Amino acid sequence: MAKPRSKEKHAKRNGGLPLVIAIAVAILGILGVLIVDHGPWNKPRVQTAAIANYTTTGDAARAVGATVTPTEPKPQLEPVAPGPRPIQPANPAPQ
Repeated sequence: MAKPRSKEKHAKRNGGLPLVIAIAVAILGILGVLIVDHGPWNKPRVQTAAIANYTTTGDAARAVGATVTPTEPKPQLEPVAPGPRPIQPANPAPQ
């Protein structure tokens, strides 16, 4: 009589290797970002107003010859729409 080979045909699964590789790549990526963004060579250099050349952006722009103009204030009310005003609504309410 023949032996049932249904269990022998199934190979042992090695499905965990891609998962391990993906986790390793993710961890290395996160560590790389943290090292680049927060490394010892990337410390902010804060200068006081006495040390800095210009105290405001406007002063720096004027120093190189740029013209600094303030933005126009926004109107508080909407402008009137051009064209005639409708006399009757398109769909009058039933009375």
